[in-house]
Amino acid sequence: MLTKSEIQKLEKYFQALMNTQNLYIKESSSKDAPAEVYKASEFLGVIYKNEDEGEVSYDFHMTILPEDL
Repeated sequence: MLTKSEIQKLEKYFQALMNTQNLYIKESSSKDAPAEVYKASEFLGVIYKNEDEGEVSYDFHMTILPEDL
């Protein structure tokens, strides 16, 4: 589960990367569920937190359907 501090850092990172302030991350309601990434009201994908041997990384997963292109 992402902490509030991690969510704030990730939001700043994604906002700078995508050049938008309309991006936000919704905290998961369950400990094992990923956080959800939105641009305004549009769902973009999920972020998983990985902890392995004392190192932390974040995986962003975004599904793009052919009809979205």
